Amino acid sequence: MNKKKQYIMTWLCWIAGTVVVLAAIVIAFINQPSFGRLPRGERLERIKRSPNYRDGEFKNLHPTVLMTSQTNRVQAMWSFLFGEKTGIVPENPVPAIKTDLKNLPEEDCMVWFGHSSYLLQLSGKKILVDPVFYTGSPLTFVNKPFPGTDIYKPEDMPDIDYLIISHDHWDHLDYRTVKQLRSRIGRVICPLGVGEHFEYWGFEPGRLVEMDWGECRQLTDGFTVSCFPSRHFSGRGLTANQTLWASFLLDTPSSKVYIGGDGGYDAHFADIGKLHRDIDLAILENGQYNEAWRYIHTMPRQLEQAVRDVGARKTVTVHHSKFALARHPWDEPLHNVERLMQHDSLHVACPVIGEIIPLD
Repeated sequence: MNKKKQYIMTWLCWIAGTVVVLAAIVIAFINQPSFGRLPRGERLERIKRSPNYRDGEFKNLHPTVLMTSQTNRVQAMWSFLFGEKTGIVPENPVPAIKTDLKNLPEEDCMVWFGHSSYLLQLSGKKILVDPVFYTGSPLTFVNKPFPGTDIYKPEDMPDIDYLIISHDHWDHLDYRTVKQLRSRIGRVICPLGVGEHFEYWGFEPGRLVEMDWGECRQLTDGFTVSCFPSRHFSGRGLTANQTLWASFLLDTPSSKVYIGGDGGYDAHFADIGKLHRDIDLAILENGQYNEAWRYIHTMPRQLEQAVRDVGARKTVTVHHSKFALARHPWDEPLHNVERLMQHDSLHVACPVIGEIIPLD
């Protein structure tokens, strides 16, 4: 063999070895416990019986294109990581209040922790929704909390009667957070398939209330939860849409609260508003939107219509002010709310992180 062929063979071996090593690293990385586990066994059989599961994956109510531009998800992530970042992260700490959550006033209220994490106190029950108190991605350097927004940790939470998870994306389901809270959570309410992650993480099956769209469960006397659609997608690893995404309605003796979950504008907002004309509080997404994925996140031009469709007595928007998952200015969602607050008929609130929001 001449020197040229030896050189080529050496390089080919080096490239092959590098590929093998990189593949091993990726496999080891995505097999960390934090990635959870795909549904199996009886849970998978139940999923296959769902009318919302077709052709091997969950579907939205209406056809939904994930990326509406020529940019794919990998290109969008590359652009986000290495593109211009001016304005998408605040220069100064975001205003926040450290509230003693273990000694809240007795009345119904909400405390928002930034992004889509918040605590509800309804009819004496403590409900924690989509808690992410560390990072919103598997890579800690990607979705770091904004300065000033990471003042709440699992140890600050009271004992939780119900943990509600809207879907299994990393910025809504934080492995480290739920593991630390596990012994202080009564029951977990989640969309169909998401319970697999919790079982894998050590939660007993009897503590899981796993729901498909259109299902309603009584939790205690006078306290029910109903599962409704949202327009989104799911997945923590390489396989998407094997678990469901959802919105929820909590009907309690004292208040009725709609948890809008994560996702784009669609008919489900009007449907919930027509079905339940007495919603006291609606919590709707406002942030991390982009024209390139306009069907899976509510755009600013659609937010007012979503608020009007649901028709709640009070509305609070979330999915902003803690992580930068899109390229809009970090405070643009706050300005969206300010515009809505000019309409007296909409009753939209704009709380500071940690502020107690009464439901009266």
